[in-house]
Amino acid sequence: MLLASGAFALHAQVVPAATARQVSITAGGMASIFQPAFAGAFTSSDNPTPIPQASPQPLFGIGAYVDVKLSRWVQLEAEGRWQRFNEYYSVYQDNYLVGPRLPVYRIKRATVYAKALVGFSEMNFGTYYYGQPAGHGRFTDLAFGGGVDIKMTHRLSIRALDAEYQYYPDWGNTTLSPYGASVGIGYRIF
Repeated sequence: MLLASGAFALHAQVVPAATARQVSITAGGMASIFQPAFAGAFTSSDNPTPIPQASPQPLFGIGAYVDVKLSRWVQLEAEGRWQRFNEYYSVYQDNYLVGPRLPVYRIKRATVYAKALVGFSEMNFGTYYYGQPAGHGRFTDLAFGGGVDIKMTHRLSIRALDAEYQYYPDWGNTTLSPYGASVGIGYRIF
């Protein structure tokens, strides 16, 4: 009896051999395609108020992101995107966003996530009326989206898809809703 009770007491004293690090930072780059929801149209030359309408061609851009994982369910994402290629009448958009990232589902090496970001976007309104510049503005930007990250090695991951719907709540006298997708590659720093 004493020998058996001693075995139970010894089992209770076991210390874990190792623990996993919870905090990690991944930085990466991405390529994007976005529908800017603005084609450079204005009400008139006397009242150059922009009109939201679909552009006949998408914007292409590059970007960078940083994912900070504090625990399994507490994660942050920051991203910057510069959409300067394939401009329609010199219209472009740059985004600077940060917010929570939620891992929704994990399938082997793939992680499906959702995100809600807030920040600002800078936008060039392009040209109007005989090539005159239309202006430039900075707007509050709310972005909702999600995607799939696939872990390739201990350090490298592929951002297979990152879809995003953005909302500019105060864009002149109306709102603007660009949307798009990105792909990229990330490197886990630690």
